Amino acid sequence: MVNWLIAKPVLAGESILETWNGQEGWRWMFWAGAIPAVVFLVLLFLIPESPRWLYSKGKHEQAKRVFLRMGGDEYAAENIQSIAEAAELNQGKARKRNLFQGKLLRLLLLGSFIAVFQQWCGINVIFNYAQEIFTAAGYTVSGMLFNIIITGVINVIFTFIGMYLVDRIGRRALMLFGSAGLFVIYIALGACYYFNCSGIFVLLLVLAGIAVYAMTLAPVTWVIIAEIFPTAARAQAMAIATSLLWIACFVLTYTFPLLNQNMGAAGTFWLYGGVCFIGYLFLWSRLKETKGKSLEEIEQELEG
Repeated sequence: MVNWLIAKPVLAGESILETWNGQEGWRWMFWAGAIPAVVFLVLLFLIPESPRWLYSKGKHEQAKRVFLRMGGDEYAAENIQSIAEAAELNQGKARKRNLFQGKLLRLLLLGSFIAVFQQWCGINVIFNYAQEIFTAAGYTVSGMLFNIIITGVINVIFTFIGMYLVDRIGRRALMLFGSAGLFVIYIALGACYYFNCSGIFVLLLVLAGIAVYAMTLAPVTWVIIAEIFPTAARAQAMAIATSLLWIACFVLTYTFPLLNQNMGAAGTFWLYGGVCFIGYLFLWSRLKETKGKSLEEIEQELEG
C-alpha cells in the first residue's frame, strides 16, 4: 500500500509530463529561439556602418570615426590612408565592375567554390539527420537524444576555438586542416558502418568531425569570402557566394536520403570524404593566406 501511495503520484506526474511534452513542449522549443533573435536585434543597433562603404560614399569623417572607435588614432590613420591610396589607384584604372570577366571572375569562382565546399563537405547532414545516423549506429531513442545534445555542445565550444585560432594560425592553414581532417574522419566513419562497428566508435568520430568543422570550415569560410573580393565588387560577389552556399546546403540536405538509400551510410560518408579530398587539393593550389593583411593589401595581392 505504501509503495502504491508513492508510485501513484509519480506515475501520474510522469503522465502529465509526457502529455505536456507532446502538446506544449514543442511550442516552447520554438519560442526559445526568439530569445537570441531579440538579443541579436538589439545588438544590431550598436554595430557601426562599414567604414570602407562610408569612405566610398564620400563620408570620410564618419569612416574615420568608426576606425577610431575600433582601434584608436593610429589604427584609424593607417586604415584611412590605405583606403585613400587604394581608391586613388583604382580611380586611374577606370575599370568596370564586371564580375564575370578577367581576375574578378577568378576571384568569384574561388569564393563560390569555398562557399559551396563548406556545405558539400557533408557535416551538416549530421545535424539534419542525426536521428537516422545514430539509429543506424545502434542507439536507442534516449541515447540518440543525448548524443544530439553532445554534438551541439561540441559545435559551440569548437566554434569559439576557431575564432581564437583564425588570426593566429591563419585562414589557409585552418581550411587545409579542416578538409584533410574531415577526409580522414569520413573514411573511418564509413568503415565503421561498413564493418558494423556501432555505438561509441561512431559517436567519437561524429564528435571529431563536428569539432574539426566547427573550428575550421564553418567560421573561416565567412572570413575568407569577406576578404578576397575587391571593395568595389565585394557586395555583389558576397551576395552571389552566399546564395550559392545556401543552395548547396539545400542540395546537400535533400540528396542525403537518396544517397543513403542507394549507397548506404558507408558509401555516403566515403563520397563526402572524396569531396573533402578534392577540396583539399583545390585549396592547396588556389587559396592564398590573408592573415594579418588589410583588405586593400589583399586586393592588390590577389589582383596583382
